[in-house]
Amino acid sequence: MSTDAGGALERLVTELSTRFTGLPLDRIDEEIQRGLRLLVEFLGTDRSTLSEFSADGTGFAHIAAWAQPGLPSFLTQDVLAELPWYHAQVMRGEPLRFEHFPDDLPVEAEHEKAMVLRTGLKSNLTVPIVVGGQHVCVLATGTVHEFRSWADQEVDRVRLIGQIFAGGLHRKRVESDLRAALSAVEGARNELEKRLEEIRHLKERLESENVYLRAEIKREAGFDGIVGQSPALMDVLARITQVAPTDSSVLLLGETGTGKELLAHAIHETSPRQSAPLVTVNCAALPPNLIESELFGHERGAFTGATAAKAGRFELADGGTLFLDEIGELSADLQVKLLRFLQHGEFERVGSPRTRRVDVRIVAATNRDLAQGMAGGTFRKDLYFRLGVFPVQVPPLRDRREDIPLLVWAYITRRQVQLRRRIERVPKRAMDALMAYTWPGNIRELENVIERALILSTGSALHVEEMLTFATHTTARQLALERLDDVQRAHIRQVLEGCGWKIDGKGHAAERLGLNPSTLRSWMERLGITRPARPAWPPEPSR
Repeated sequence: MSTDAGGALERLVTELSTRFTGLPLDRIDEEIQRGLRLLVEFLGTDRSTLSEFSADGTGFAHIAAWAQPGLPSFLTQDVLAELPWYHAQVMRGEPLRFEHFPDDLPVEAEHEKAMVLRTGLKSNLTVPIVVGGQHVCVLATGTVHEFRSWADQEVDRVRLIGQIFAGGLHRKRVESDLRAALSAVEGARNELEKRLEEIRHLKERLESENVYLRAEIKREAGFDGIVGQSPALMDVLARITQVAPTDSSVLLLGETGTGKELLAHAIHETSPRQSAPLVTVNCAALPPNLIESELFGHERGAFTGATAAKAGRFELADGGTLFLDEIGELSADLQVKLLRFLQHGEFERVGSPRTRRVDVRIVAATNRDLAQGMAGGTFRKDLYFRLGVFPVQVPPLRDRREDIPLLVWAYITRRQVQLRRRIERVPKRAMDALMAYTWPGNIRELENVIERALILSTGSALHVEEMLTFATHTTARQLALERLDDVQRAHIRQVLEGCGWKIDGKGHAAERLGLNPSTLRSWMERLGITRPARPAWPPEPSR
């Protein structure tokens, strides 16, 4: 090799080595393309090709080529299929020197002969690059315009430059594999965090369910079953039988104590959701500032005292039924959020922007006149129509008097053992009195009267006359006092006093009453409710 050629090779190798050192991955292909051009210029050939072996060594994963202007490319990535003889020779790891195509090709290389005739290739040098016993790539260069021989020193030059390319390809593959591995690790970490979040959510739900179920176990239920054979009750049960197998919302309407919760249990237990939870919320029993958290749950730190995240009743009832008792007591804000759930099945925990979805059937109940509430602006019409897909009017006990004897004996049977009594008969006079009474408190009042009678009846007969006399006098006094305006005036005044007579603002009178502030002021004016004057303090000094 001449001094000029040796110097040129040294400069080329130095330049290529320098440019590949620390080269970003996305520029390696570009630099290989440039290096192939420099190789052609250095050797005086017409084209050069770098083929990277696939990971399994059975084909080529990547091919880069450069040719003199006007020469078409002729190699594709699927060399194994196009040039099987050539590929087999390359896999032996020895250089291939072709000085006179197609004469240098053996008879079996028929695909290769067709290729050189098609492309006009006259001579070609192919040098497999093996690093650490592993085939990394193949560097080839060739001529189209004239035949050429290949000296050993030219083979060495091509191999040296090929090793520089192989280093770049190896680094590219290693770093790509590393990035893929890191991406997989990151993906696995994200998936693990997602699973952990699901586990935390399930843990919260199980803890909340356990608390709820313990509370349900401690709570005394009503009758063991629905007792009665009256036409009014049979009509209600027929309607429940029709609606229970569906997912439609049910609105139970009726006076206090008529057994609406027992009917909600019956709807759930005869529905396809019976194996999932039935969760009960008494909307009137929870303070306005806590009911949203109870219904929808909250995140840790959402408000003072929220030391841990908590699943709400909607999440606890996922897959099952949520019974909203006293639905007419919901505030205007919560009515909007409940309406959104009924429309879209979505809600957010207090203190969380994340939208959650659950599969919950709603059964609601109220003893209020919702038509009057809609007219007065305390209950949303759109919520009423969503809840009232299937309204069921639960009859008061006075409209099913023929069920009273069955109810009396059912409750005697249930409670007498616990109260250490043995009642064998209810005198006709006592039963007639029970059936004649109006029962403003319905079944709940009947239960209380029978329990008091059991406590006071020391023999085998049940005595109820004194209980009914007391109940009648109490009811008469209540009816005398409870004219509608008096009830409204007393209730609004009590709420105002509890709020320090503050009407507007969160947690104050208008919100607690479920009214717009302007509506509440109109009611106060109509009912003559005014704030008591404050006494002057300290007193003015005497003159």
